[in-house]
Amino acid sequence: MGDLFDPITLEILWRRLISIVDEADTTVARTAFSSLLRDAHDYTCMFTDRHGRELAQGSFATPGQSGAMALGIKNLVRKLPEGGFGPGDVYITNDPWALAGHLNDICVMSPIFYRGDLAGWTACVFHHSDIGGRVSSDNHDVFEDGLFIPLVKLEEAGKLNPAVMEMIQWNVRTPEEVTGDIRSQIAANHVCTEKICQMLDEYGLEGLDDLADEIIGRTERSMRSAIRKVPDGLYSAKGIVEQMEGKGDLIINVAVRVQGDGISVDLEGSSPQVDWGGNVVYNFTYAYVFMAMKSMFDPDIPNNDGCAEPIAMTAPEGSVVNCRFPAAVAARMQIGHFLTEIIYRAMAEALPDRVIAGSGGTPATMNVFYGKRHDSTPWHAVIIRGGGMGASANNDGYYHYIFPANGANTPVEIFESDTPLLVERRELLTDSGGPGKQMGGLGRRVVFKVPDDEYAPIPPVNLGIQSGRFRYPPEGLFGGKDGARARFLINDRDGNPYGLTQFGPGDVVTMDSAGGGGYGDPLERDIALVQRDVADGYVSVERAGSDYGVVIDPATLKADEKGSAELRAGLKGGK
Repeated sequence: MGDLFDPITLEILWRRLISIVDEADTTVARTAFSSLLRDAHDYTCMFTDRHGRELAQGSFATPGQSGAMALGIKNLVRKLPEGGFGPGDVYITNDPWALAGHLNDICVMSPIFYRGDLAGWTACVFHHSDIGGRVSSDNHDVFEDGLFIPLVKLEEAGKLNPAVMEMIQWNVRTPEEVTGDIRSQIAANHVCTEKICQMLDEYGLEGLDDLADEIIGRTERSMRSAIRKVPDGLYSAKGIVEQMEGKGDLIINVAVRVQGDGISVDLEGSSPQVDWGGNVVYNFTYAYVFMAMKSMFDPDIPNNDGCAEPIAMTAPEGSVVNCRFPAAVAARMQIGHFLTEIIYRAMAEALPDRVIAGSGGTPATMNVFYGKRHDSTPWHAVIIRGGGMGASANNDGYYHYIFPANGANTPVEIFESDTPLLVERRELLTDSGGPGKQMGGLGRRVVFKVPDDEYAPIPPVNLGIQSGRFRYPPEGLFGGKDGARARFLINDRDGNPYGLTQFGPGDVVTMDSAGGGGYGDPLERDIALVQRDVADGYVSVERAGSDYGVVIDPATLKADEKGSAELRAGLKGGK
């Protein structure tokens, strides 16, 4: 196959594919109704060859969606009857077990026809803010999670099926926003289809098959080459994930076997599925296992089906990492996001320069707000918040980062325009980053208030929280210390950070995200960096001394080199 495309032509075609899917991605950003999509970017666009093998994904794709889609689209394509679809058809589903793991992630998928023949598929998954149901992490089954849409045809030959759209409208709280976002997905698919056909015309290609074989094959060879550089062996780790109040901790066991140019990951021994919404389906578990492997072994190669070929995974059915229907799955990220971190921990000794410490954005915090305004109109908004990213061998952790999920923070102005709530404060938290030679990223505090004037919303204001790190902080690596834990306060008193919480006019809510874990001995951190951290307000004068052994003059904020050397010697001697 290498003779079909010279290196320059292949690179041009590959960049063209990325530009096409990114143009579809931009279409979403410009046409979506929900701020969760426009601003937080919680969606993924991709296209595949005619067999459903992933060819390219958007540059800002979220790993949980893209990794799950790479498995799921193939399965959906196999389910469709041969000859049962044609140009202009559009399918829709949010089956958690088929795709991305919970009902809010709706997939819209379209065949790409070129000169009458099937050339490929284009699909995008949106995290819809509203899917109806009981908006809470403590649901007991998927029926409480919301509307379940099986794989059905939404458009046929470009003509909308109004019954499907009406069924969706009657099962959600904000129908105009949900249906507007679905139309945005359809538009993204149209862009992909049109631009792929234009590319095939320009380069005189009969279809995508040869190009797909070339790209996927080269990517697989590159990934296998990177794996061969790691010593063969069995690498294991155990992760403890906090549950809701009153429930025991969850265990995730990971055993990674590296053998030659292949990797197998075994999750045997992980806890059984639970009676709340943290359960994870196989696809979503695989997505974050793949995320860890891709980022460690060959982060720069293209994301497509070839990356995944060398990576196999087994997970016991009925476990929290491979749950059975009809388990509740709405809050699957509260457990699923930890897979990447636990994989890093397992591989830390073998690849110390390619892993990071625990992150405060693992899991990402999903806040679902809804209620009625003072004029009785319904409102609904979702924001995603991160925490301090874990430090690595060479870098401090990023501050307030959504990792490993990827995503962006919703600006205050957008949040206040979408809801009747007021944001009173948003600030980085001093001393929240885990001390280390490389410091963990800082967490962040957000304070919002429910107005109590004539524009106050009609009580109650509802908040469904999906989060974590309230009991167990992000762990440091190689002598680095843990980051600060998350907190959730209502009127300065501890609230329940799990499930559904309700507020009234005048209530003030404080949310602190966790800081990232540190990497390496904090007593080895450069004194000049500690001085800078104190001057910037990231580390207090007191913690500079106790954590880093650096004496800082509180008046000048300058480091005392001699005093610091003596203090560090004393702290090292006391270890």
